[in-house]
Amino acid sequence: MKKLVILFFFGCGVLFLQHCKKDPSLDMPILTSDSTNNPIPYVITIPPGFPTVLNTPADNPLTVEGIALGKKLFYDPILSGDNTMSCASCHAQAFNFSDHNKQFSKGITGAIGTRNAPALINLIWEPYFFWDGRAATIEEQVLSPVANPIEMHLSWTTAVAKVQSNAEYPDLFNKAFQTTTVTQDLITKAIAQFERTFISANSRFDRWVLNIDTLSASEKRGYDIFYTEKGDCFHCHTTKLFTDNLFHNNALDAFPNDSGRAKVTRNSNDVGKFKTPTLRNIAYSAPYMHDGRFATLEEVIDFYSSGLQFSATVDPFMKKVNSGGVQLDAQSKQDLINFLKTLGDPEYISNTAYSP
Repeated sequence: MKKLVILFFFGCGVLFLQHCKKDPSLDMPILTSDSTNNPIPYVITIPPGFPTVLNTPADNPLTVEGIALGKKLFYDPILSGDNTMSCASCHAQAFNFSDHNKQFSKGITGAIGTRNAPALINLIWEPYFFWDGRAATIEEQVLSPVANPIEMHLSWTTAVAKVQSNAEYPDLFNKAFQTTTVTQDLITKAIAQFERTFISANSRFDRWVLNIDTLSASEKRGYDIFYTEKGDCFHCHTTKLFTDNLFHNNALDAFPNDSGRAKVTRNSNDVGKFKTPTLRNIAYSAPYMHDGRFATLEEVIDFYSSGLQFSATVDPFMKKVNSGGVQLDAQSKQDLINFLKTLGDPEYISNTAYSP
């Protein structure tokens, strides 16, 4: 019965058959222009069961040329102060566009941040960005790392001048935005267009839901643990996105040393709350939590099983906080981890549409 409900909720299986193979819509189109030099619209293929509402500002529609320009900028260290760091330096495709096995990323001066670099995946459905949600669009998010002194450490005035003086970029901006004049706004728009194409929806779990793949007995037990009060995971890691895109205090600390969402809202009720990360491709993007404190999925499951700590703003969903957690036995922990690994999409981390 549970499986039938999930099948109905996640949408039509017939359409998904096309997505299970290499989806040509996910490959980057060839950069071309029509006779009037108008950018060619790029249409996102929404996977079955995914939300239809997309986070795409009206003033930055997706185009073939805009995406291609954004891809080049994403991988180009020209946006860093010493030409050694690009967006991809902390967001590597092979690791779900995260900073693999690094608790905190290192900037060009050697400075270290205080939060873990989040994975970049299915961003077109996210309403907020950064762990505290301080940016409402990808364009806003892109602004921060370039000028941040502990990251790429380059003023936007200098960044624009560097790109403008590059031999290749003016023509690419003309193809994408019909102007050879480079601006901060157009740089962020181009990178945002590229990142909006980061779509992952072809995991073993997706295929199992539609009866075109199988799960092991252990993975099925993990599924039951995930979607029942036994594991209590499904409240926050919900929908086909495996996140509610909301902010929760998940009982990490009795006295949070990072106020989280409260830094944005100035509301004391938001202390210790952070945005729920998606669990898609979770096995590729260690370490975990906003501060990267857990190096492995095993450590994460141990925490939710017996490491919860009560605090004044702990989320109501953390119903077992007074017991320390959901108290899973060793077999149940392994079953849950095995299920989480079925959310991995190898095609996403190797898709040449996203590669340099």
